[in-house]
Amino acid sequence: MTDKIKLSDDEWRQRLNPLQYHVLREHGTERAFTGEYESNKASGLYRCAGCGTPLFASATKYNSGSGWPSYTAPLSTDAVEEFRDVSHGMVRTEVRCARCEGHLGHVFPDGPGPDGLRYCINSASLAFDPEDGPA
Repeated sequence: MTDKIKLSDDEWRQRLNPLQYHVLREHGTERAFTGEYESNKASGLYRCAGCGTPLFASATKYNSGSGWPSYTAPLSTDAVEEFRDVSHGMVRTEVRCARCEGHLGHVFPDGPGPDGLRYCINSASLAFDPEDGPA
């Protein structure tokens, strides 16, 4: 993993749109079934919308029915960091970008992959690079 990215709140606000800022910097969540990538079936690479770090491959994306893009695993173990989240009266595992520490979503132990994990990620925290290049 490359060096961490540290920006001021003003710099993040200039770099991100309001929804991206809310999700990535304020640990917000977009409404279910509203995200740009929730139904995306194209092949490609999902990057952090804040810093561009590669996070998830489309090959690990699946329809969990949750209303958010879901993946069975990140591209690499050092692409994301996990933290205990006890907000909203629940105990969950938060997932953040390892490079810019932006909030991505949560990981749950109910996925179909070999490790049984479901990385439930906000579309607003992602940018998508199609396999065939930009349209």
